[in-house]
Amino acid sequence: MSSHEELLALPVAELKRLFLDECRSVPKGLLAALDADARRGARELAKSLRARARKSRAEGQRLRKLLQFETELWSRGVERVAGVDEAGMAPLAGAVVAGAVILPVGYKLPGLDDSKKILDEGKRQELAARIREEAVCWSVGWAEVEEIDRLNIYHAGLLAMRRAVEALRVPPEFLLVDARKIPGCVCPQRGIVRGDTLSASIAAAALIAKTTRDAYMRELDRLFPGYGLASHKGYPTPHHYRALKELGPLPVHRRSFAPVRQALGLDPTQEQLFTSEGNSNKDRQDRQDEGNDEG
Repeated sequence: MSSHEELLALPVAELKRLFLDECRSVPKGLLAALDADARRGARELAKSLRARARKSRAEGQRLRKLLQFETELWSRGVERVAGVDEAGMAPLAGAVVAGAVILPVGYKLPGLDDSKKILDEGKRQELAARIREEAVCWSVGWAEVEEIDRLNIYHAGLLAMRRAVEALRVPPEFLLVDARKIPGCVCPQRGIVRGDTLSASIAAAALIAKTTRDAYMRELDRLFPGYGLASHKGYPTPHHYRALKELGPLPVHRRSFAPVRQALGLDPTQEQLFTSEGNSNKDRQDRQDEGNDEG
């Protein structure tokens, strides 16, 4: 089936199966031949194949840009680059979870992006599964509710990230961290503002952190029904506020957060929870972004 004549003799449905469904390579000159085909379906197929090719090129360009920081390090011989990010800074309930991921040199995962832009939960899980399978190594770190209340959420997030880095089975040579630097890490590191939109390694770490925390919140929902934890993941939504008022706080609620303190009849103190060394703007934006995501 190498010649255009043999291919054009096939029904349009078979051509769609071969080149759209099975994504086989399109022979040179076939698109022009389909353009000249008397069958409308064949001409529409040529349009679809060109559109797919344009989309593939755009995705390739996006992924190359997403690797800009990694590529610069790889070109200097620094191969074990770990991306680090966290999930769960803004919720009223549950631990904060961090992910750390070392990707293979030159690794490109179609669809990889800032986890907050990937609205479909199944897609997030699919991408996270690919990362777990194909990464050089990956890990998660946790900071529990008690640590959040004792340290404040900012420092608890840093603690979770440090634990994620320390749990990597292959020691990293360099860290790319979302918007901050992690105290106590011995290897060089760089904080990148909006790193989960600019670095593939950080985006991968964010996906690992988010999907891990989402699974944990679904388990908490099973243990504590009625609060909607599987839906809002502990974020401050109207449903969550109502449950706090009607049912009262759970052991997994963060006592240092004002809405929880109010539900307990305590003074809503600790307004400085998210501020540290110039990072207050970043954390306020994280709360806004994450609070819009109940998935």
